[in-house]
Amino acid sequence: MFDITVIEDAAAAEVSLDPMRARLLAALAEPASATMLAARVGLPRQKVNYHLRALEQHGLIELVEERRKGNVTERVMRATATSYVISPAALAAVRPDPAEAPDRLSARWLLALAARLVQDVGSLITGADRAKKRVATFAVDANVRFASATDRAAFAEELAATIGALVARYHDENAPGGREHRVVLALHPSAEPTSRDASEES
Repeated sequence: MFDITVIEDAAAAEVSLDPMRARLLAALAEPASATMLAARVGLPRQKVNYHLRALEQHGLIELVEERRKGNVTERVMRATATSYVISPAALAAVRPDPAEAPDRLSARWLLALAARLVQDVGSLITGADRAKKRVATFAVDANVRFASATDRAAFAEELAATIGALVARYHDENAPGGREHRVVLALHPSAEPTSRDASEES
């Protein structure tokens, strides 16, 4: 089971967004049979099996083992990941394009960059999983409290200049065997934690 999986297929995304199927996915963080799940979610076993077949068909759950119970073979299933992210690739016709109207002060352009980040890294993870390799990435996540909007603007300008200098120092257009890497830098106000985040922090 992976910690996180990116859903790139539109049909798989649709299946995962069904409220009952999402609930079953969460329940299958631990292996369980349709009979066990039926008792948890309050649905007939046949109905649970219907949902499980759809989830399995799209690779969101997997078979762990089969058990014989009398004349019945019970299938024990498990989610393929602890959590899932839907890639913008699943909405290819309407996914945002950061190349359109780039504006480093626009929240919507930042969102378009974030969407591309999810899509690109998701694609890299999918390919690396198939090749049984790891993806070389690096990330920084930090909080900073500014005393004023002026300080925030000065911080942003200094950060942009520093990153620009680093890129200029290390970028080698003609390096044989070199590979391009994308650097994405974001600064935005902290959002209020969701109820799930708050419960995890308490």
